[in-house]
Amino acid sequence: MLLAFDTATPLVTVALHDGTDVVVELVAERAMKHAEQLAPLIDRAMSESGVSRQDLTSIAAGVGPGPFTGLRVGLVTARTLAFVLGISVYGVCSLDVLAVEAADSGAVDGEFVVATDARRKEVYLARYDATGARLDGPIVGKPAALATHELVVGEGGALYPDAFSNRTGPAAPSAGWLARMVADGRAELHDPEPLYLRRPDVEAPRAPKRVS
Repeated sequence: MLLAFDTATPLVTVALHDGTDVVVELVAERAMKHAEQLAPLIDRAMSESGVSRQDLTSIAAGVGPGPFTGLRVGLVTARTLAFVLGISVYGVCSLDVLAVEAADSGAVDGEFVVATDARRKEVYLARYDATGARLDGPIVGKPAALATHELVVGEGGALYPDAFSNRTGPAAPSAGWLARMVADGRAELHDPEPLYLRRPDVEAPRAPKRVS
């Protein structure tokens, strides 16, 4: 049984895959509450599907790119559970999950981009072929600098319609599609480490400068 979850966006998403297909998928009801909602969502998903932690055989987690705090919550949880249970843990780029869902659902029929919210009035962006395979990226930048008339998947199209007018497909990564990608061998697997494209919003204070 594969447990998958993504915390790269404001809403946590969790799913379980039994080797054949997704048996349960849940999305948090409140935004920006990753630490409070991830563990209860995992427990609820296992309860609804009649699964215990001992039934889990692997874990997959979205590695972003995304906000520092959300990614840290998800990936620390993934590594901790995997260590305690003695099972494998995989990281997958969250933009790739959006791309595969868009391709498999028929939302795109040629090359396209995925653009998601990077805050600071910026977006994360990557380019994909018609099958959802990544061609280049991800990068981070101002919407005006990355503007395109190509089909755009992800929340970036809704947030910045002047830059991404041709919006289609899902807005946020789905844990169910993340699980399918890993189970079907379609995901580019990474270590469960956050994919940061810039420095965190919150930094440890630096030592005070010496006064001469």
